[in-house]
Amino acid sequence: MSEQSGPPIPSFDDLERLIVNNDKLGRIEAFLGRFNPIRIMRIERKEVMHSAILSWLLDPRESHGLGDKFLRAFLGEALRGCVGLGYPNALDISRADLRDVEVRREWENMDIVIRSTLNCWAFVVENKYDSQQGEGQLSGYIEKLRQLFESPSNPLTIRGVFLTLHDEEPLDDRYAPIGYDTVCELLVRFVEEGGAPLTSEVAIFIKHYIEILKEALGMSDEHNEMERLARQLYRTHRKALDFIWEYGQETDFEFAVRSLIGDNDDFKVPVEIDGELYHFDWVGNDSASFVPHSWFVAFGSETLRWEGCENWWLEYPLAPRFQFNTGDDGISGRITLVNEVGPITNASARRELIEAIQAVAEGTGSNRIKFQQGAADEGRRYSRFFKQNSVTIPDVQKTSEIALAMRTLLKRFQPEFDEIGKVLPQFQKYGEKA
Repeated sequence: MSEQSGPPIPSFDDLERLIVNNDKLGRIEAFLGRFNPIRIMRIERKEVMHSAILSWLLDPRESHGLGDKFLRAFLGEALRGCVGLGYPNALDISRADLRDVEVRREWENMDIVIRSTLNCWAFVVENKYDSQQGEGQLSGYIEKLRQLFESPSNPLTIRGVFLTLHDEEPLDDRYAPIGYDTVCELLVRFVEEGGAPLTSEVAIFIKHYIEILKEALGMSDEHNEMERLARQLYRTHRKALDFIWEYGQETDFEFAVRSLIGDNDDFKVPVEIDGELYHFDWVGNDSASFVPHSWFVAFGSETLRWEGCENWWLEYPLAPRFQFNTGDDGISGRITLVNEVGPITNASARRELIEAIQAVAEGTGSNRIKFQQGAADEGRRYSRFFKQNSVTIPDVQKTSEIALAMRTLLKRFQPEFDEIGKVLPQFQKYGEKA
């Protein structure tokens, strides 16, 4: 008789415990069944959709009820700390009356154009949600605006804003960078913290958009809690779930991760990739979280807990992860190595951690570490700092290409992993005994 292939066959009791009155399973089903019109229309990854929503929010004359508040907040955050750009700076924006602003979307091949005749300002917002900038693209937009609007009798100050999901640096130094994480935090401030009087319809729509952004950025506490719950559910009912899924309906991304780390699901046990050790915890359809071994040791392994990070990636103050995205063409894509300081409740610990990482960048001369201005401000919860952290994949259905992209990023950032690992032990004092 030949050996049985496939997963072990679960007993009736195994299936009953999984399916009947299982609170964890019910919570996950409810989470997956949430109503979100953006997700229903399958446009959450479409760059043009994000440009449409943002141009609406940025236009003081639109129906959202924000006036020019979001516009000033957006431009102010983008220009914060960009002293090299000159006038206007963030303070100029905060004092300006921008109610005369005209906003155009997808105009003359530019994503968003903002023009204030009263202040003699114009801004071109280049939106890079999943795509990457082309050589000379940003410079061309500023020159086009100059040709269209400027004249000897009508002087105009033109600035660029480079909006990105993946912390890519603009190739033109006349552009001020801003991340979608900052956009998300601004919207939360206006909606969830009562920053502006909104109608219920507008508030609900913006909350749907915040939900989309938080999940794309890994900032959703609810999404992270559901992932943690899913891991618990799988560990408890692994035999039944493996049988149902036939070892899981893995995506090409998951297959690629497994080709690097094998079947190791024990976070405490490191895996070796190209001679370096890493601890992987969560491998999903489009993301995989891990820490380098030196960080695992520096953070006290699993003996310490960090208040505020209970439902965050790995429950550590720092959480590197791979993020996998498919392009609009459905063929190409990219792997991004995201690293950010998370929502530590202790504001002093968070500030000191950011300052220590900045000191690492200054001491080593690394241009792959850079925080946005104000990252250490009290009230901030998520602060990304890896740059040059994406690799393009020509064919997302080729597991080998995905795996190669991840290995490339690990090798690229190994010097940063090593140097950051050296400063982390000093932060054990902020952890609590598990």
